[in-house]
Amino acid sequence: MAQPADSSAPDFVSQAADPVREHLAGSTGLADFLAGAGTLTLDERQLIVDQAKLMLEQNYVHLPLKTAMHAVNPVQRLRVLRRRLERQTETTKPPEWMFHAEMSEIFHSVRDLHTNYLLPDPYARKVAYLPFLVERYEDDRGEHFMVTHVAQGFSAPGFEPGAEITHWSGIPIAKAVDLNAARFAGSNTAARRSRGTQSLTVRSLVTHLPPFEEWVTVSYTDGSGTERELREIWRIVENLPPFVKTQAPMGTVLAEGLDLDMDEANRAKVMLFAPQVVAQKQALEAGEATPEVRAGEMATSMPGVFRAQEVRTSSGTFGYIRIFTFLQRNVEGFVSEFVRLLGLMPDSGLILDVRDNGGGIIFNAEFALQTLTPRPITPEPTQFINSPLNLRICRKHQDELGAWVPSMEQAVEIGSTFSSAVPITPEKRANAIGQQYFGPVALITNARCYSATDIFAAGFQDHQIGPVLGTDENTGAGGANVWDHEHLVALLEDEPDTPYVPLPKGAGMRVAIRRTLRVGANSGTPVEDLGITPDVPYRMTRRDLLEGNADLFERAGQILKDLTPHPVAITEATMTDGALRIKVKATNIDRLDVYVDQRPRNSVDLTDGQADITIPDASTAQSARVEGFADSRLVASRTARLG
Repeated sequence: MAQPADSSAPDFVSQAADPVREHLAGSTGLADFLAGAGTLTLDERQLIVDQAKLMLEQNYVHLPLKTAMHAVNPVQRLRVLRRRLERQTETTKPPEWMFHAEMSEIFHSVRDLHTNYLLPDPYARKVAYLPFLVERYEDDRGEHFMVTHVAQGFSAPGFEPGAEITHWSGIPIAKAVDLNAARFAGSNTAARRSRGTQSLTVRSLVTHLPPFEEWVTVSYTDGSGTERELREIWRIVENLPPFVKTQAPMGTVLAEGLDLDMDEANRAKVMLFAPQVVAQKQALEAGEATPEVRAGEMATSMPGVFRAQEVRTSSGTFGYIRIFTFLQRNVEGFVSEFVRLLGLMPDSGLILDVRDNGGGIIFNAEFALQTLTPRPITPEPTQFINSPLNLRICRKHQDELGAWVPSMEQAVEIGSTFSSAVPITPEKRANAIGQQYFGPVALITNARCYSATDIFAAGFQDHQIGPVLGTDENTGAGGANVWDHEHLVALLEDEPDTPYVPLPKGAGMRVAIRRTLRVGANSGTPVEDLGITPDVPYRMTRRDLLEGNADLFERAGQILKDLTPHPVAITEATMTDGALRIKVKATNIDRLDVYVDQRPRNSVDLTDGQADITIPDASTAQSARVEGFADSRLVASRTARLG
């Protein structure tokens, strides 16, 4: 018989650490929150439906794919909903939550986390939460769901990291996760199930309706094996603001690839379970000294974006960088900080971890790739769906979108579904700084990697930078650039006949606008719905969840120890009497090719790992690049700026 556990939850927010304490103290119960929700008029509901139909018909790039793969017709569903609204009056219209539920269901039917109906006030910016986190692991007995984090100040008998969840409001936990997963829009089974687990305790109300239940009953087994039960109410609080400023250059806004739900959930988890990150961010914004970081971690100017440290395994000591998000509007700052952290990593190998990264600015993802490889980076090409409205937008904004116009105009004659494929990321900038890290790299992914992170993982694999170690069968499979309704309004705002109309009371919508295609050996393969399949599959263990990814790091270390680092350094570059003298030190490299201002000028064999190379007639040289080879294979590239 399970023993009831009375939580001290009503008081936990008053005990939370600054600066989160006062914020969480403003939490309200679900029932109280819903009592004041719902102010849309019938005309406002009709306007929302009309704008949704416009975006899905004219802008949504994946509509043919989703209609075929999932046997859905969201446009027809919107037509039917619009007709029903026409027959309603202000007195006969159903409760507002039913309207939001149907709109959400229509958008979720395409199983695309880029394509969302965003709830209006008071749901916008709010998050529903329980003060603990549940995660999944596997062992020889099958899958398990375990408490891994508890909000500071929350307590119940035996309810702590390590407690095993058995039932959720009377439903066996695995079934509860599957039922929850069916409500979410993941592009594949792994993505949906991962979202089903996360949303047990954290839900963004901008993308999802509040829970229908006011409380949950959690059945669990504590560390001593005692079966217990906990009843916990859902709370509503305003989420942390985005970790980046919302104002940005138009080109950066149009290059966004973000899973908004994942971004909202990640900020909520920071608020609940990592308040020290909030403190670091506030200290940086105030111009104060960076607060102490956790033991073993390296200080970073972007604590909400990166975490860096060294990890010790039985296979050796390796660098570790976690990228939590690519949503950083300061692209140069993002890349510079990433390069700085790479410079602190040992040459023995790097574990690069992008799990749970919902994406962000595509430039950040594709600019970062060049720092890890000597090979030139080919950014992923993207396509619009051909429609009169997309063509109108591209013609009007030639500076950012002109490259797609000729093929879209031609589509009138040849009837092609998609425009030509053109990269969003400028290829020159994707190769502007070149390789910065010279050890082997392993990338860790999971099913919550999405959007710009899918693009990053695809580029990592397509350019053969290193092995991909995946804790799920594939990534979240969000292969697109996403635009929201607000930006579409802005793109045609000075035209009197624009079809876009601002939405009421903070409502919003987003659609995948340009789909991405892979390069290299996978050239032309779409990322959407397929995702990136890891080279090395892995299943999270209980020890991973309780001991900071200990077994996962061990597996990554085993992979890296069998790979060879190829460090190369230009130790001196001087000009004497018009001749350029370059001194190079390298390891595990048998040949160096030298380029001056992108032209080949010399090639030397290495025997002792050092070379002293003179290039005549180089007085006007601006740059020198050495490329290192091992067994005729390009393995390293280092550039020096001259003059």
